[in-house]
Amino acid sequence: MKRSVLTDARGTPISMVIAGANRNDHLLMHDTLDGLAVARPKPTPRRKQHLCLDKGYDYAEPRRLAADFGFTLHLRTRGEEVQAKRHPKGKARRWVVEAAHSCTNRFRALLIRWNKKPQNYLALIHFACGIIAWRQCLPG
Repeated sequence: MKRSVLTDARGTPISMVIAGANRNDHLLMHDTLDGLAVARPKPTPRRKQHLCLDKGYDYAEPRRLAADFGFTLHLRTRGEEVQAKRHPKGKARRWVVEAAHSCTNRFRALLIRWNKKPQNYLALIHFACGIIAWRQCLPG
């Protein structure tokens, strides 16, 4: 089972979609962006909303979706991603998504996936994302 997650800048998961493991990441992008539980503020030229994607999204459809949803897209093409790894001063932008995946994997029922029904698995993922968001709101 594949998970597609959208996080804020701090790594708090704000949208999660699951699909079969044979689906490409870029095919889940519309459902992930459409699955936001809270209304986004309108992006303005002064306060842009950024969307950072990796090279798995280097297709025309994700570029169109980012424009349709009003995001400023940060997408490195396949050749740029390899060159960026060679520069030690380059800033990593996608580590917050990887941290969100790591936080959800700390829940044993999600890591091992005891549930066979996808809707039960998705409910546990949403429950785990709620706990993660609650923990990030706590002081200290």
